[in-house]
Amino acid sequence: MIRKKILLLGDFHVGKTSLIRRYVDNAFSDDYLTTIGVKISKKALKVDGLDFELLIWDIEGATPVKKIPTHYFAGAAGAILVADLTRPETIKGLDEHALRFHAVNPKSVCVRAYNKVDLIPEESLGSIDIPPDTFLTSAKDDINVSLLFETLVRRIAP
Repeated sequence: MIRKKILLLGDFHVGKTSLIRRYVDNAFSDDYLTTIGVKISKKALKVDGLDFELLIWDIEGATPVKKIPTHYFAGAAGAILVADLTRPETIKGLDEHALRFHAVNPKSVCVRAYNKVDLIPEESLGSIDIPPDTFLTSAKDDINVSLLFETLVRRIAP
C-alpha cells in the first residue's frame, strides 16, 4: 500500500470540502460548512495496478488577509488547487496558492479544479480559458471528480 498525503487548497467557499465528500463518500450537500483548520479523510484506491491510500487534507480556505499556514503543506506529494467558476477572483488566486505550496514542496505535483461547472451556462463554457492540468468539476453533479483525483495520483505515483 502506497500512502500519499494530498491537499486541497483554495479560497473560502470554492467547494474543497464538497469535492472531497463526493470523492470519498459519494455524497453531496448544499449546506455550507466552513472548514476550520484541517480535516483529514482517507480513501483507498487502485490506480494502474498499484494500491494507494490517500490522506486527503481539507484545509481551511484562504482570504486576502488570512493565508493558509504553510506548516500544513509539509510532506504533501500533491495538491488540488480549487477555484469557483462563478467567482473569477478565486481563479486568479490559484497561482499564489501554487507558489506557496511549491515553496514548501518543490517536487510535488498540482492539478487545478475549476469547480461548480454545473452553475455555468453550457454556452459560456467555451469562453473559459482552461490551462493544462485543469479540470472542470462539479461536486454536486459528480462531474470529473474521480478523474481529478486519479489524475493527480497517476502523476505522484512512484
